[in-house]
Amino acid sequence: MRVLLFGPLSDIAGWREQILEPASATLFALRERLAAMDAALGAALEGEGVQAAVDKALVRGDAALSPTSEVAFLPPMSGG
Repeated sequence: MRVLLFGPLSDIAGWREQILEPASATLFALRERLAAMDAALGAALEGEGVQAAVDKALVRGDAALSPTSEVAFLPPMSGG
């Protein structure tokens, strides 16, 4: 499973991309796993406006993941 972090999320974690094995079964399980690895990253992922994309499609709530899933965590967007 490929995990990508963008913007300040990657700054907090100290990495932009990781391959995690074994894969997590759901998006919620992946968030819990990342929080267990790094409490600051876990808190940031729970922040308001953080979005997740699974295989390049934005996901709201939970989603099933596969070993070949690509999961990207996106920081809150601003602009006008």
